[in-house]
Amino acid sequence: MNNADLNPVSETIRSHFYAYISKIRWLQRWGLKRNVINENVMEHSWEVATISHALGLIRNRHFGGTLDVNAVVVAALYHDCGEVITGDMPSPIKYHSPEITTAYKAVEKQAEQELLRLLPKDMQPDFRQVLLHEEIPADHLQIIKAADTLCAYIKCRSEVLAGNFEFSQAEKDVKSRLDRIELPEVRYFLETFVPSYGLTLDELLK
Repeated sequence: MNNADLNPVSETIRSHFYAYISKIRWLQRWGLKRNVINENVMEHSWEVATISHALGLIRNRHFGGTLDVNAVVVAALYHDCGEVITGDMPSPIKYHSPEITTAYKAVEKQAEQELLRLLPKDMQPDFRQVLLHEEIPADHLQIIKAADTLCAYIKCRSEVLAGNFEFSQAEKDVKSRLDRIELPEVRYFLETFVPSYGLTLDELLK
């Protein structure tokens, strides 16, 4: 038996998928606002994933959930990868009118399909519930969207605390959206973890 016999891949298949999605580090969020704290899509994706992890665990431990938390986290990590094709469209534009929203959703869907096709064919089935929003289980998507909204609130609150009142109205708007999310794990996260985001490093270490 030689090394070739041990290798399940009989020929080299080259894919641009990971090199391509790594470009999300260059996509800046909140592009229509003056930012004190810059945030790119890669940073945002990590934060959404970690908060999705927390929300999933909170639901399972305290509110009778049975989520596959690891699957939620993986989908959260990839949830904005399509923006490497579409760019990050600010929410005020994305939701400016029903026509724009519908058109953008169609572009997002096409972008997800194009990314999926960049993967080797034998890996594509594994990524359908990661890259294609319409195939992510509804309860997983619910957690990811809640985490996304929490991240937006934390961002707006951090900007206002830094003296950037460009985000004052956005903070109120996002908080109103959070208040309409009827998930006890969101309330738990808001009460348990969010207040600490306003502390300095020295205060956190005390």
